[in-house]
Amino acid sequence: MVAVDTAAAPAPETTNERRSAPAADRIAALLPRIGAARADVAVGLLHLIGAVVVMSGQWRDTTHGYLIDSGQDQSMWEWFFAETAHSVAHLHNPLGTVLQNFPDGVNMMANTAMFGVGIPLTPVTLLFGPTVTFVLVLTLGLAGTGFAWYWLFSRELVTSRFAAALGGLFCGFAPAMVSHASAHPNFVVLALLPMLALLIIRMARRAVRGDENGTDDVEAGFRSTLPRIREAIVLGVLVALQIALGEEPLLIFALGFGLFALVYYLHAPRTGLRVARALIPTLALGAVITVALTTIPLWWQFFGPQSYRSIDHGPMGNDLAALPQFPSQSLGGLFSPGRNIAINPTEENAFFGWPLLVLVAGTSAWLWRRREPEHRLVRAVAAVIVAFTILSLGVSLRIERTDTGITLPWHWLDQVPLLNTVLETRFTLAAVPAIAVVLALATQRMLDYARASTADIRPVIWFVAMALALVPLVPTVLPVTHREPTPQFFTDGTVDRYVDDGSVVIAPPPTRLDAGPLKWQVDADFDFPLAGGYFVGPTADKKGRYGPDDRPTAALLMKAQRTDRIPEIDDRARTQAVADLAYWRADVVVLPPSDHGGAIRATLDQLLGFPGQVVDGVVVWDVRTLS
Repeated sequence: MVAVDTAAAPAPETTNERRSAPAADRIAALLPRIGAARADVAVGLLHLIGAVVVMSGQWRDTTHGYLIDSGQDQSMWEWFFAETAHSVAHLHNPLGTVLQNFPDGVNMMANTAMFGVGIPLTPVTLLFGPTVTFVLVLTLGLAGTGFAWYWLFSRELVTSRFAAALGGLFCGFAPAMVSHASAHPNFVVLALLPMLALLIIRMARRAVRGDENGTDDVEAGFRSTLPRIREAIVLGVLVALQIALGEEPLLIFALGFGLFALVYYLHAPRTGLRVARALIPTLALGAVITVALTTIPLWWQFFGPQSYRSIDHGPMGNDLAALPQFPSQSLGGLFSPGRNIAINPTEENAFFGWPLLVLVAGTSAWLWRRREPEHRLVRAVAAVIVAFTILSLGVSLRIERTDTGITLPWHWLDQVPLLNTVLETRFTLAAVPAIAVVLALATQRMLDYARASTADIRPVIWFVAMALALVPLVPTVLPVTHREPTPQFFTDGTVDRYVDDGSVVIAPPPTRLDAGPLKWQVDADFDFPLAGGYFVGPTADKKGRYGPDDRPTAALLMKAQRTDRIPEIDDRARTQAVADLAYWRADVVVLPPSDHGGAIRATLDQLLGFPGQVVDGVVVWDVRTLS
């Protein structure tokens, strides 16, 4: 026999060892995914915590709290959410209502009622009230928008979760976003826009890869028909949902993303044309799906009752001096406040602060010189930043509220249909994700330098400069004031004794300057319609305006309140008052406790010919017998 040296021979592999090897490989492959998922969760929680902190003042008092900077918009949005829930609960058509501006009503689709969140959150509104829905939408909007941009950046732009999170946080809590969080949920809930960008970017990448691989268009078309149909369906549904959330942000995004794509492929037109040819069928099918899903709502918006063709906002451009200034609701605005040159506190769209402007300009110039594709990417986002910032300045350049007389590009674009409905100040919203791209790319580059050499001083300089630019923009808690409770007359059911099938006329009727009575109607569970209101409706020539045309009697009552004097009342005024009450189909006129209420009460006593009666803390004129 031949002796075998068993010590030198390798041990035979057991069955368990053979099985455990693939399992170990799978576990090793899963570990990076688990780490990435944990990072995603952590970033999501960070965004949510930040949003809760910003909105914490309103969260602490959802019964009587009211965002100071919202003006009358919070009352309007709470009414929209409440009326939407009321329509769903009672199986009414949510696209239009006569509960406000009775008897003409309000076109809800033409008022950005945000059915995309109002309808799904109907249970929240019915159980907890529209104020909870309002602050919930704003909170989730801030957090969701920032996280959605983080998702895009981490999957398509940078490998560092930190760099992506930085870009996402800037997008979610940029000065414009925080400013709109006081009053405009339709400009805060923007999470679908980066999802649309992500879908289109991946479609474009597939087209480029097909070009590099030499794939024939016909062959590729047959092989990828089903995925393209799926993408078209997703695209169509996302656009339809965004229409249900806000059309103006969608238009600004489409213009900004279109300019980005144009400049990105400018140096390689053949590649750009190939991408366009590959995307057009999917985009066209997506458009068809969007139209199919939104035909009825859009018809109602543009051709239904109380629709309008355009709305003339007047000059709404940013002041050039706003760009280097810190926003009011920020650490920078707290310690270094600037002049009040915003259109209003909810439209601080261009308040980026001078440190960030300097940082972005210098960083863009530095990245511009880097290798492809950074050069192309930075060139494209820089074009978006510059172009949309210029557009946001309006028709004429203003510096510290002084018109220089210099005509700007918006002067010619302001007359283009659809564009003329946009407040030009909001075009800087397109620059926000573009700035975030610059910050994320530079941060990724600096992290790479730091990994390559701990002695490299450039990352330290970058992070110090970035802190100096971004810390002043950290938002503060949005201030809240106390809202007076609804008069008992409306909450205890007393109003029902005075209303048959007509309206309640508040003295004076609610307008965009005082929309408080809308909450009283909500608290009364919509048991009566209101004359007047705060909404966008048509004028005689089908142009949009805020609120109804003031009836002469409403103007008379507002004059009495404004001057604290009783206007001259004659037979003509009395006749007009009866005619206006008939127009409103009024059952009762109600004077709540208000400034200069004595002058209003005396005016109504003379107009109506009989004194009002005090009931549950309000003064009531039962006018059902007048008609």
